[in-house]
Amino acid sequence: MRERGFRVTPQRQLIFDAICEGDGHTTPQEIYKRASAKAPAINRATVYRNLDFLCEMRLVVAAQIGGQMMYEIAGDTPHHHLVCRRCDSVTEIGHGALKDLFAEIQRKQKFVIDMDHVTLFGLCQQCQRLEARQRK
Repeated sequence: MRERGFRVTPQRQLIFDAICEGDGHTTPQEIYKRASAKAPAINRATVYRNLDFLCEMRLVVAAQIGGQMMYEIAGDTPHHHLVCRRCDSVTEIGHGALKDLFAEIQRKQKFVIDMDHVTLFGLCQQCQRLEARQRK
């Protein structure tokens, strides 16, 4: 943040730390709970405003998983998620799986994708089998 000319306020640091403590995907409610345990005066609006800011700074990434927003610290390398619409299981996949698709879109559409965190919805293998059995 400092390198980009922004202040590291106590609230931003507190919220960033609360995300780190989440050990992966964490909801805004969990972030608020952790932050308010350390600073009772913090309010939900401050948490949401700073989550937006941290995402804009690309220090944090957000994805809608299982019907709710989840936040995590941005990694050095992009990764994506496969979310099952039936059982809500989440599988993390490396950027290599989508890298060629991103390049093709850039080449054909002349559109540069700057998002490095994509969530794809569908059915996991187990739920595909269950649905196939139910159709019989």
